[in-house]
Amino acid sequence: MSSLFKMPLRAGFLLASLAASALAGHAQAAETTYPLTLENCGRQITINKAPTKTVSIGQSSTEILYLLGLADKVAGTALWVGPVLKGYEEVNARIDRLADNDPSFESVLAKKPDLIAVQFQWQVGPEGVVAKPEQFEELGIPVYTSPSDCIGKENSAASDGVRHQVFTMDLVYQEIRDLAQIYNVQDKGEEVVADLEKREEAARAKVASAEGKLSAVFWFSSAADADPYVAGKNGAPGYIMAALGIENIIKTDDEWPTVGWETIAKADPTIIVAGSMERRRYPLDSLEAKLDFLKTDPVASLMPAVKNGHVFSMDAQAMNPTIRTIEGIEALADAIAEAGLAQ
Repeated sequence: MSSLFKMPLRAGFLLASLAASALAGHAQAAETTYPLTLENCGRQITINKAPTKTVSIGQSSTEILYLLGLADKVAGTALWVGPVLKGYEEVNARIDRLADNDPSFESVLAKKPDLIAVQFQWQVGPEGVVAKPEQFEELGIPVYTSPSDCIGKENSAASDGVRHQVFTMDLVYQEIRDLAQIYNVQDKGEEVVADLEKREEAARAKVASAEGKLSAVFWFSSAADADPYVAGKNGAPGYIMAALGIENIIKTDDEWPTVGWETIAKADPTIIVAGSMERRRYPLDSLEAKLDFLKTDPVASLMPAVKNGHVFSMDAQAMNPTIRTIEGIEALADAIAEAGLAQ
């Protein structure tokens, strides 16, 4: 007789309980029931069936759909800052890019979408440069907007917005879970969230010893002969810095305020994080142009962070409140460790 059948009753019961728990942990999430109604950015949206032709306006929204295994449901994309997530180059190349920046309302409608996924309200929102959500909804096309661009944030056409509440990755995880529910792929959504959470925890641990010792400024870009756009305290860069125990020298609620180099130099950040992007909207979008400026500007070139070589590049998409924010935490943790600043 097998030794299993000789186990005491209590031991056998324990094994059965553990097995049941394991099975429960892998239980599938409930199927989506359509029509599905969600609260999204102060509006109710109703999805009558799982979308099959989505237009995603915003790189992060597109990449979330890719991670959820929904690339075949994407009919067109727009608004790209940099290269697509590694591993998705071939997938992305097969999908029609309507515009690198702002697509026209007509070009979006031409794809005959049954859902619009939007990263920023300044594209599709109350003052959207592409359209207002109502313009699509009048045609029976629901619009889903990333919660990270509306919850705790006040948007306007005159600026990048003011974030009254501190951004956290929970807003991105809400978007992942919402989209997973919309497309009825809830298990995949939970898998994506769990992976991102695990990666963040590992990056935090890598530089835990540096907590409270470093300060930084995140520089996204600069218009011609103008002060740089740097990260306010409540956005994605603020989250990156908080995760790694770094002080942000910029204290404003504005998402991307312009601040003079004299003011930045007086604050004397330990680290300058410069955005790297393919976009060429402003003269200093280019990382090379940023680095050249820091070497030659009479004020910036004298900063200890520049002299000590503590200028680190980061994919600009990671500086936006997106799934790539986790990449930003990983990249900065690696740079800090390699520079010996985590000792």
